[in-house]
Amino acid sequence: MDRGLAVLAAVVLAPSLAMVACVSKNKYDAALADARQAHAQLTNTEAELGKLRSDLDAAEAQMQARDQKLSDLTTSDHNVEAQLDEETAINSKLRGELERLGKNVDQMLQEKGTLAKALDDAKTRLDELRKAQAAAEARAALFQQFVQKFKSMIDAGQLKLATRDGRLVIQLPNDVLFDSGQTAIKPAGRDALLQVAKVLATVPGRTFQVAGHTDNVPIQNARFPSNWELSTARAVEVVKLLVAQGVAPGELSAAGYGEFDPVAGNDAPDGRAKNRRIEITLQPNLDELVAAPQIQ
Repeated sequence: MDRGLAVLAAVVLAPSLAMVACVSKNKYDAALADARQAHAQLTNTEAELGKLRSDLDAAEAQMQARDQKLSDLTTSDHNVEAQLDEETAINSKLRGELERLGKNVDQMLQEKGTLAKALDDAKTRLDELRKAQAAAEARAALFQQFVQKFKSMIDAGQLKLATRDGRLVIQLPNDVLFDSGQTAIKPAGRDALLQVAKVLATVPGRTFQVAGHTDNVPIQNARFPSNWELSTARAVEVVKLLVAQGVAPGELSAAGYGEFDPVAGNDAPDGRAKNRRIEITLQPNLDELVAAPQIQ
């Protein structure tokens, strides 16, 4: 008999023992049966109580697990939110930096297009300048050739070589070529032009302008109403002589400037003598001309 049953039996039987003399066996058996039934009920109650305690422990464990998971989720949410805030701050900083530098996407694309056009324009301009440089070098080389070929005439004072506005110019003084107010070429002038014609004939594919110039002393007669007519007529006479000596007619033109393109002052005899001249100018080819920018 276990302790609980012994206690119960003691409680139940104690009065019975005191009254043993007067209690029958049937009553004793009935009391013992009741004691056993009460013990069984107590055992069942203790078992149910143990199960309830186990269920309670399991529930408490589940609750703790739930609380821990909730705590973990809360911490994770905080971490995600903090990271999101950090990324947002970095993005805002970068956007502010881009805006400060004026480097937004649209502007960069626009600048790219502008820079590309500027680069194309610069390349075009560079090609033009290279052509102009090549033409200038060619003119310089031709100038040196003319210097060598005309050296004896230059030394004799029969002509001068110069460059004006990037063009090679052969200057022959009128006093060598013509008498005052006349268009007939003098013998000394004819000899000089024959030498010039030989040199010009060695430069094929180039055009030359023959221009007459006078001083500011007016002329007015039936043949020459002004220095325009006189200077132009002298240029034409020189062209005719050069053509007769083998220079291609298509490579020559004649012009008269009168007194309106002086190279010296007309207030002294020496200056007027310099202004009376014939100029044979090497004309530039079209590929030597640098394209002028368009005016908006």
